[in-house]
Amino acid sequence: MRAPFTRSVVLGCAVALGVLTAPAPSWAQQPDEDRTSREIRALNWQRGPTEGKIGATAAIKVGEGQAFLDAANTRRFLELNGNPGRDNHYTLLSQEWFAVFFFKDSGYVKDDEKLDAAALLKSLQESDKPANEERKRLNMPPLYTDGWQVPPHYDVNTRRLEWGVRLRQDDGRSTINYTIRILGRRGVMHATLVATATAIDRDIADFKTALTGYDFVPGERYAEFRSGDRVAEYGLAALVLGGAAVVATKSGFGKALGKFLVVGVVAAGGAIMAFARKLFRRG
Repeated sequence: MRAPFTRSVVLGCAVALGVLTAPAPSWAQQPDEDRTSREIRALNWQRGPTEGKIGATAAIKVGEGQAFLDAANTRRFLELNGNPGRDNHYTLLSQEWFAVFFFKDSGYVKDDEKLDAAALLKSLQESDKPANEERKRLNMPPLYTDGWQVPPHYDVNTRRLEWGVRLRQDDGRSTINYTIRILGRRGVMHATLVATATAIDRDIADFKTALTGYDFVPGERYAEFRSGDRVAEYGLAALVLGGAAVVATKSGFGKALGKFLVVGVVAAGGAIMAFARKLFRRG
C-alpha cells in the first residue's frame, strides 16, 4: 500500500559500509526536497497490521500505527536520503522512531562470554581517531564516543545483545544510537533504532515491545543449532565492536578498527516524527 508523505521527511539515514557496529550519525542533505519527498511517498509502504518478511530468515509483526519497507524499497529509501543503497535491509517505521534490520550470515555465535563494558567503551573510544580519518575521506563530520547510554548486556532468554552509545559532534551536539543483535542459528540479525535523543528511553521501550513480534523462521532459531553448523570465530564482545573487524585485527579490540567503523544509522530529528504522524493520520 502506498502511503501519503509530507514534505517533512527524514533526510539523515545512513547504513554501514563494511561491518555495522556502534552507529555513527551524519546528516545527509538533499538539494531537491520536494522531488525527494515525492519519491519517498511513492515507495511501497506496507502499513500495519500486517507481517513484514525480513528476507527468508525472519519476520516481524507490523502493528497498527507502524509501516514496513521490503528490501528493494529500503534500498531506494536510503538512496533517496543521500546515502549508500544496501541490499537485504528492511525498515520498520513507528510514529516516533524507525529501525533498520539486516541479517549477517556469520555463523552461530556462542553466548557464554562475559561482557566488560568499561573495556569495550575504551576500545570504541580508541577507534575514534582512525574512524574519523575514514569519515573525513568520505566528507563526513567527525564523531566522538562519549559513553554508554545503555551498557552492553545480553538476555539469554530472548537471545538479544543490546547497547546504546552516546556520540558527540564537533559542534557539541549529541546523539544516541541504540543497537540490538538477535542471535540465530546461522548468524545474527542486526536491528538499529533511529530516534531522537530527547525521548530515547521511551523509544527504546517501544521498540523492544515491537520486537516481541519478531521471530526467526522455523529452522533458523538459536535453539535449533545442530552439530556441524558453522560457528562464528568471535563472541558477544566482538559483536559490539564490529564482529569481523575484531577478528581481522588479531591483536586486540582497539587496533585498526577505524577502517571498519565507518557509518551507521543516524539518529533522526523531528522531521521523521512529523512525517510519521501525518502518514498514520491520513491512513
